[in-house]
Amino acid sequence: MASHPENQKSHQGDGLLIIHAGLFRTGTKAMARAYQILGFTTHHGLLEKVTDTPWVQLEQAAEATWPSTPNARPREPFTRADWDELWGAKYDAVTDLASPFALELIRAYPNAMVVVVQRDFERWWPSFQVEVLDRVMLQPMAAINGFVGLWLMGIPAVQAMRKIHFGFFGAQSRKEILVKARDVYEAYYRSVRAAVPPERMLEYHMGDGWDPLCAFLDVEVPDVPFPRENEARNHAEEVKARKRLMWTAGIKLAVPVILGLGAIWVAFAYSQTA
Repeated sequence: MASHPENQKSHQGDGLLIIHAGLFRTGTKAMARAYQILGFTTHHGLLEKVTDTPWVQLEQAAEATWPSTPNARPREPFTRADWDELWGAKYDAVTDLASPFALELIRAYPNAMVVVVQRDFERWWPSFQVEVLDRVMLQPMAAINGFVGLWLMGIPAVQAMRKIHFGFFGAQSRKEILVKARDVYEAYYRSVRAAVPPERMLEYHMGDGWDPLCAFLDVEVPDVPFPRENEARNHAEEVKARKRLMWTAGIKLAVPVILGLGAIWVAFAYSQTA
């Protein structure tokens, strides 16, 4: 979706301009589209090719931020330079995949504007559990997708998402996440609000439209409707499409390997009978 020329913002290499503090399934894709329309270079996981998302760095960020997350390798805490390499050198705004790291990003980019979007827990949790958590936690498909992504394509997407969520919820199992979910959710938003001066924070509610967002970001109100994206059915279809692409690419990579191993086995078997 094209941005409006009058709202073009050139990224000057000064780091993130907007930190979107709204967790997965709180309207992040619609907000990402809105930032793009307003001229901000914006990262959202579903607006990037799965192969373009920096999954390796995201996994490293999870390990650095939450050392107790299962299977984490020891790492030093991320510095401003690390966050710049992940997002800050390329993007003006970050949304869904960055949201669990909001507090770390706020510290790294003290001049960034912070947009807070929070849904009632009772409405948020069922959507988050089905559309996000279960897709990376439930077996066996999560494990199969993780294997295909990592070993055939070199993309640790499932591994990164598992570490992010275990770390964010301070849990060692899916069951523990279910127990802690409400308290962690509420604590996240309390901590974000406490960390940001009022003049740099906007409490935005989906449905508020352009006016409060544009006033906060000091840009012109565009003459297009506010985006509406990522309803549950569309989200599920998009995730399935991305998985099909990943499997297709993985199979294409695997076939030559399988054929090569088959040829080696045939040659070996022939040599034993010759």
